[in-house]
Amino acid sequence: MYYPKVSIITVSRNAAPFIERTIQSVLEQSYKPVEYIVVDGASTDGTVDIIKKYEHELHYWISEPDKSHFDAMNKGLARATGAYVLFMNAGDKIANPSALKNMMEGHADADLIYARALYTDEFNATRPWHKETPLPEALSDRSFLNGMVICHHCMVVKRSIAPPYQLGPWKIANDIDWAIRVMKQVRTAHFNDDIFCLYLEGGLSAKHRLQAVRERFGICMKHFGLLPTIGQQFKILFEIIKRRGIS
Repeated sequence: MYYPKVSIITVSRNAAPFIERTIQSVLEQSYKPVEYIVVDGASTDGTVDIIKKYEHELHYWISEPDKSHFDAMNKGLARATGAYVLFMNAGDKIANPSALKNMMEGHADADLIYARALYTDEFNATRPWHKETPLPEALSDRSFLNGMVICHHCMVVKRSIAPPYQLGPWKIANDIDWAIRVMKQVRTAHFNDDIFCLYLEGGLSAKHRLQAVRERFGICMKHFGLLPTIGQQFKILFEIIKRRGIS
């Protein structure tokens, strides 16, 4: 059986309280064709000391200033040599030691291999992902008109179709632009109906919700046009306001 190498990329900046859980969740994977890359944005809070604890198990790491979170992700992508890439940012973690093995085994020919996520908080309490994850036969680039229907960190993507993140004009919603551009190239996909990632709440989108909605609108309008975007994005905005409220 073919076991392709997966390049896992973690980016961080001042993530000392929670980066170790991410690193440990990657290093404990029973799937061993893994290249682990950590890109830190010149942290000053002890994050680098934690990274150094594990540097003998990392394939590459660096700590230097970057332009943004997504610039750091591009640096990691440029260093990746695996057949597949996966982003697992500081604070997020792979659900269990066999999760990547279960994703990859027998599906190494797919352009995209994906699974489900749960939200988690700093106390390890979990709640469901906010979107219903489509099955492969219903998944396309247009699925992302409805937002991040697949958690970014549950997408194992062939490196040959993984583009760099665009650094402007968006500052927060670049992940959905990246997912749409990936999906435009996906011809085969496999869905592993299990929890793969525990996604730490409180990221950029949660802290800047209105800006994230505006950026997502612009991204979807670029890819799909005005009318489809207006209908779907206002529906998403209404759901966000109803679910959590916006002050």
